[in-house]
Amino acid sequence: MSLDAPKLQIPPAVRLGWGNRALRWYFAPEYLHLDRADPQRPTLFVGNHSVFGVLDVLLFADGLYRQGGISLRMLADRNHFKIPLWRDFVVQTGAVLGTRANCAALMRRGEHLLVFPGGAREVFKHKGEAYRLIWKERYGFVQLAIRHGYSITPYATVGAEEAFDVLLDSTDYMATPLGRYLKRRGMADRYLRGGEEFPPVVRGLGLTAIPRPEKLYFSIGKPIDTERYEGRADDPALLRRLRARVSRALEQLIAELQDYRARDTRQGTLRRVLNRL
Repeated sequence: MSLDAPKLQIPPAVRLGWGNRALRWYFAPEYLHLDRADPQRPTLFVGNHSVFGVLDVLLFADGLYRQGGISLRMLADRNHFKIPLWRDFVVQTGAVLGTRANCAALMRRGEHLLVFPGGAREVFKHKGEAYRLIWKERYGFVQLAIRHGYSITPYATVGAEEAFDVLLDSTDYMATPLGRYLKRRGMADRYLRGGEEFPPVVRGLGLTAIPRPEKLYFSIGKPIDTERYEGRADDPALLRRLRARVSRALEQLIAELQDYRARDTRQGTLRRVLNRL
């Protein structure tokens, strides 16, 4: 996915207006601390991925644009661009292939970016992994932020994990005869990252895979400045400390949002009834 094309002339939030209106009606999103995002100072938003995290990402981008005038560019996993038609939709959202080269190009252009260090593994969650950050040994996002003088802004999403129940995950798949065959032949490692890219089987509304209409909550943390680390983008110890600082801030935001949701009495009777199905 090349970035040779000019900047998007129509913000994705405007282009997808009708779809975003439907999502707002269905999920009733609420946004906290959007004022912490400065439209005049591009930042790298870093968030927690929900299972099949797409719809909540669109609503976060929509809220940022409507309330703050910020047009967001997402760094997306390579698998999105392998699926005909779907990849065209992903491009319409303003997303690009999540490579270092693309990230650097967007930073040079001064755009607001969004990255999920957990990638596909965090999207294809296992049972019992709701709200867990699964970042492995990924440090590229903090390295690029330092190199380009970008602040890192953690943001949290709560509610999307409850829209689905994970019935079968990649561990279950790999325990089947098919999974063992793929592993034995090396195909699981070659094409499925060791089996981690098996999408989970989920249950949503009733017995369907339609997400339950859970109210979604978004919260933006305080930006973490990286300018003082100029020239130290290749310092492994610094990268580990900065990444740990970002993950701690994000985990705290998630906990605060979960507490906020527990005290929220404005979710509506119909929504509560539907989410019990």
